[in-house]
Amino acid sequence: MFEALLRILALTRKELLATLKDPRSRVSLLLPPIIQCLIFGYAATYDLSDVPYAVLDQDRSPASHELLARLDGSGVFHRVANLDRAQDLPTYINQRRALLVIQVGQDFQRRLQLGQAAPLQVIADGRNSNTASVAASYIAAVVEAFNADWNLAHNQAGPSIRVVGRSWYNPNLETRWAMIPSLVGTLTMLQTLLLTAMSVAREREQGTFDQLLVTPFRPVEIMIGKTLPSMLIGEIQATNVLLVAQLWFRIPFAGSFVTLYAGLSLFLLAAVGIGLFLSAIAATMQQAMLFSFVVMMPCMLLSGLTTPISSMPKALQDATLANPLRYAIEIAQRVYLEGAGLGRLFPDLWPMAIIAVVTLSAAAWMFRHRLQ
Repeated sequence: MFEALLRILALTRKELLATLKDPRSRVSLLLPPIIQCLIFGYAATYDLSDVPYAVLDQDRSPASHELLARLDGSGVFHRVANLDRAQDLPTYINQRRALLVIQVGQDFQRRLQLGQAAPLQVIADGRNSNTASVAASYIAAVVEAFNADWNLAHNQAGPSIRVVGRSWYNPNLETRWAMIPSLVGTLTMLQTLLLTAMSVAREREQGTFDQLLVTPFRPVEIMIGKTLPSMLIGEIQATNVLLVAQLWFRIPFAGSFVTLYAGLSLFLLAAVGIGLFLSAIAATMQQAMLFSFVVMMPCMLLSGLTTPISSMPKALQDATLANPLRYAIEIAQRVYLEGAGLGRLFPDLWPMAIIAVVTLSAAAWMFRHRLQ
């Protein structure tokens, strides 16, 4: 037993040296996750901070001026034009000079004073439906606040029930609060899968695979020796993403690091199992790299990173059950934002354990098959 442990440690050391002895390899393993995390944090967001809009104010009353002043003072909307004719409305949308065009009717203030509904027309550029819907929701929030203040100032009867929304775990509804913790699993799987898939293929290309076969290593020891370095590098990459999330983006961590790393270790076992399986069937490093990207893209699309799993067709929802990245993202978000413990994460942990057992067993079988 002790001798087997020494052999595994020696192989693990050899794998780490083969991976990290090249300065370019060290940079490619550690720097890209940090850069990708920063790019996702700033670029991959559904929040809007600059919405250009044009106005056709046909009322020109104090009420319309107050409403438009609320938009201008929100810090999100900026007015690019004050229109005089309704014929000018399509021009600003068609030429993408404005995301929204707001038209205030001629009797806007009079209707408000009479307690009647005062329609406000909002024309949005629907070529990007998500951006248009988010901008329209911002306007709805401003209008709702204006209505409440107007009714209070003019002693008019407002709605008998007022809905007050409150978001748990992400009170400001910032996209990066959900995106960055998800990258802990996504970027870690990307690098770990690629590194593991190329490990055995590199041995074959360099001609050291046959030398490995004549050593006293058993197949299971070779599997463990190939697994541990990839998991260790994966843990380091996940730590880098966590440091960026906490030190750069200042996203508060609500959970336990022990819980997070426990779930992450189980996830890495499943990812390494997939990588070793690809490595066993790939003859060259180029094939291993290609197989890794072919597997990684569906895993990302079916993980819930960019689109909710509940919005997918039923067949694809069932397919996500075999995707370890789905559970890793859920665990990272729940631990980071919600502060969930291991007991509440059990529905996500046991599927990853099954995936890890299946993938590692399949990789071991393929490895023994190739040895024979």
